[in-house]
Amino acid sequence: MKQIFIVILALLIISCQGQNASTISVTETKEQVTDSLTSELNKIYNKGYINGFSAAIVDKSGTLYNKGFGHADVETKKPYTQHTIQNVASISKVVVGLALLKAQEMELLNLDDPVNQHLPFTVSNPNYPEIPITIRQLVSHTSSINDTDFYWSKCYVMIDSLSSDEKEFMAVPDNFNPKEEWLPLSEFLEKLLSENGEWYSTDIFANRKPNSVNQYSNIGAALCALIIESASNTPFNEFSKQHIFEPLGMDASGWLFNEIERLNFTKLYHDKIEIPHYIGLTYPDGHLITSTNDLALLLAEIIKGFDGDGKLLTVPSYKEFYRSQLTKEQVEKGDEDNLGIFIEKLTSHKVYGHSGQDPGVFTLMFFDPDKKIGRILIKNTESEKDEAFQAYWDIWSKMQEFQDRL
Repeated sequence: MKQIFIVILALLIISCQGQNASTISVTETKEQVTDSLTSELNKIYNKGYINGFSAAIVDKSGTLYNKGFGHADVETKKPYTQHTIQNVASISKVVVGLALLKAQEMELLNLDDPVNQHLPFTVSNPNYPEIPITIRQLVSHTSSINDTDFYWSKCYVMIDSLSSDEKEFMAVPDNFNPKEEWLPLSEFLEKLLSENGEWYSTDIFANRKPNSVNQYSNIGAALCALIIESASNTPFNEFSKQHIFEPLGMDASGWLFNEIERLNFTKLYHDKIEIPHYIGLTYPDGHLITSTNDLALLLAEIIKGFDGDGKLLTVPSYKEFYRSQLTKEQVEKGDEDNLGIFIEKLTSHKVYGHSGQDPGVFTLMFFDPDKKIGRILIKNTESEKDEAFQAYWDIWSKMQEFQDRL
């Protein structure tokens, strides 16, 4: 759900562009390359800063490399594999973007519709009540809806009830709420955004006009999912299953814990201390539950879509998916980067995709639009240690170094 530090990512992309590509032997086999990458990633894992992770390299033809490392359960030594599932944070928004365009193809909505055309309650910036908030503003993060501290205090709910002893031996973030505080998506957003809502505050709306400034908003992404629900008369989790997961064969993926095989779900950790399983009440903005095995199918599809050969959406819809949504006035002066429909276009560094961060979760999914090859990395560990953070970026850099050799 949280936005990652893109500047760091960009620096690492720059640092590893073109590494070793000219020194690889032409007689090297794919098996030798993958074995070499596995060896390098094992060396990084063995430093002990990450409990479990999986890494995949994908092009439009499919998965070129996919392997898990470490443990999904540290105590029992259960392996973390390419089939291990976990929530993948804001990579989830890519699915919301695809679902919006599918709904538009079905003539259920239009990206330029005012959000109130499709919602069961009214959403309006009280500072500019005469200016309607549109769906396109939500996907470009220009809606003027803020992720407030109150939102962050309410959005995470634990899946299980914990005893006092369990809480003592687990890393329970301060903003984790008991499972009894679960609310359906519509009810949560109405309490937060409707002028008559129990938690409504004008603070949730910035004192600037809608469509004037780009500022990341998880709430805006969740509101898009609710609009799809209302327009299609289908719960968002069911809509995305029918129109995205099933067509791509993403059989292990879902949004809610009753939709997935929980035995395959990794434990999440703060260093070596377990974090309780949880879900976001605004779950479409960051709680897609999946594996690198399934995410590879998604990444291959959006690479195909970029190349005019996707099967989920029509060619015009994929063009809209990748079309830059921000005007020159909405981005920082001199910044080449932009946004598609919930997809980050780091054009200055030649990658498109999305990143994600949540308690116990750190994820990356990006591809090179010129070479049409990309990487996925998900892990089950968070840490404030500099060494742990460096280990994660070392994995990403090694994947960059090796992807051109596959």
